[in-house]
Amino acid sequence: MIETSILHYTIIKFIIEHCYAPEVSELSKIMNVSEIQISNGLKSLQDEHGVVLHPNSDKIWVIHPFSLAPTNFLVKSNKKEWWGNCAWCSLGIAALLHDDVTITTTIGANDKQISVHIKDGKVLEKNLFIHFPVPMKNAWDNVIYTCSTMLLFKNEDQIDIWSDKHKIPKGDVQPIEKIWEFSKVWYGNHLNPEWEKWSSEEAKEIFNKFNLSHKVWDIPVSKNRF
Repeated sequence: MIETSILHYTIIKFIIEHCYAPEVSELSKIMNVSEIQISNGLKSLQDEHGVVLHPNSDKIWVIHPFSLAPTNFLVKSNKKEWWGNCAWCSLGIAALLHDDVTITTTIGANDKQISVHIKDGKVLEKNLFIHFPVPMKNAWDNVIYTCSTMLLFKNEDQIDIWSDKHKIPKGDVQPIEKIWEFSKVWYGNHLNPEWEKWSSEEAKEIFNKFNLSHKVWDIPVSKNRF
């Protein structure tokens, strides 16, 4: 049986190098195991919330922080580009790359296009905020939807108007610089052959470390991986 940590590492490394996800056949050759072992490993990794597969398929849809389908967040380095699932994930990609990047997105996914530049480990556009409307305890009920709602805004008034307009309850609002530092810790271990998904207890500790105290971040402590 394939170790899910090694499988996760292999996929992340491949995406960083090639900007798309490997197929089962490619993973089979890279890891020198059967395609059945890869398929079973992907299903186990999905059970651990380490990957999201397309329905009824072994094709990789999401492996956080990367989306393998087009999104509202394009992350570009000097020579390559990837899609992030959300504002948080896009910062996570930058944290994994340890490189200068430009994140292109739109305010609230329905307004002006903007670019966020991360240079020398710092966010240059500091007056931006990330909205987290979905409670983290429900994040994996439909993680694609959850990620789609984590968007950038210029101020809290914009978020109030957006939430009322789209009938999506207002959640927590955090400055981009804080979530940038948070993302470094949250995603900093994702390119590691010994990676493990955060336990709910570990996740809670990281939330507390960055003073994410809004009820959105309140999750029950259990033996499950977050």
